[in-house]
Amino acid sequence: MENKKEYLFTSEVVSPGHPDKCADIIADSIVDRLIIEDSNSRVASEVFVAGKHVVIGGEVKSNANLSTKDYEKIVKDALAKIGYDGKSAFTKEQCLHPDDVKVQVLLNQQSPDINQGVDQEDGEIGAGDQGIMFGFASSETADYMPAAITYARMLCDKVYHYALAHNHKLGVDIKTQVTIDYGTKENFENCNPQKIHTIVVSAPSTEGMDIKEVRSLIQGLIDDTGLPTHLYDPKTTIIHINPTGRYVNHSSLHDSGLTGRKLIVDSFGGYAPIGGGAQSSKDYTKVDRSGLYAARWIAKHIVAAGLAKKCNVQISYAIGVARPTSVCVDTCGTYTIKNDDELSEFVSKTFSLTPRWITKKFNLDKPSADTFLYADVASRGQVGQSDYPWEKLDELDKFEALK
Repeated sequence: MENKKEYLFTSEVVSPGHPDKCADIIADSIVDRLIIEDSNSRVASEVFVAGKHVVIGGEVKSNANLSTKDYEKIVKDALAKIGYDGKSAFTKEQCLHPDDVKVQVLLNQQSPDINQGVDQEDGEIGAGDQGIMFGFASSETADYMPAAITYARMLCDKVYHYALAHNHKLGVDIKTQVTIDYGTKENFENCNPQKIHTIVVSAPSTEGMDIKEVRSLIQGLIDDTGLPTHLYDPKTTIIHINPTGRYVNHSSLHDSGLTGRKLIVDSFGGYAPIGGGAQSSKDYTKVDRSGLYAARWIAKHIVAAGLAKKCNVQISYAIGVARPTSVCVDTCGTYTIKNDDELSEFVSKTFSLTPRWITKKFNLDKPSADTFLYADVASRGQVGQSDYPWEKLDELDKFEALK
């Protein structure tokens, strides 16, 4: 009997229509609105979505004075853009309709104890909180992301955009999952995936669609996603489509949502460590957000420069203190020329990594439709999208000079 070797790793992704993502997108739509009107806005607005209710709580300090009606419009516009626009073939019992949404606003002023450490007299920005952030990069894909979450995102995007265009068939509350077979632990450690082992897709379908029709439709979307042919073989890959056989009822009517509950989906699919806090709902002075972007930018440069096959970067901060309390580079034993100690020292000496430096580097205080919007980042994932400012390999020469 043939002795088959397997070494499996799995990542999942959820679409913007998932209730947790709805909460993230609403929260970051608020961040966008406040920062666009006042670039010095300080925001930490959590969102809870349950049934037909949306609760906005947290702290805000801004010269942009939004009324309850303004917040209600932000919520309903965000939900409509996601796909909960009341125009689908799903009933008001089966999914959320914007006309039924009730919004409660429970926002307070940011504590002056925090603010005095953030906005400093010399123009520096102190960290908005203490904490740890991790950035990661891998040579497994063109975007320097792990394979499992990359392909799960591709599948989720494909099905979600089909659902937006064909809302008489599919709903927008979608989940995908991809299992990669590396064959051996050695291949896993050296970023060498062998094949896509299993694909799972769950997408709500309208009442009248037979499960065979649903599965045939989604199988066609999987085959048309553009998964790498050397990894994906529809004849051998295990595929589960709507495994329960019925998925009609969806949205927050049937599953509540909360900001910050999809950190693994937002980052590296469980392949690498994540920090202690979420990104969505927070302004750029909160290092849970800006620190992740900086750490990812550094890790991506290290791998793209050929200094390692994969790389973890940890940054930590103390509240009200601008410079990081630590910077640590871990290449998981895959470094080529400079070891981890040398790379850590190089990063610490070359880049200040203060909140102000990160903000100016990536223009985090200037979200716009022409650059990036935090709500869009919330819907697509915090890292791994080539058009984000923190994904640009704009200082590759500095890293390549280490060779």
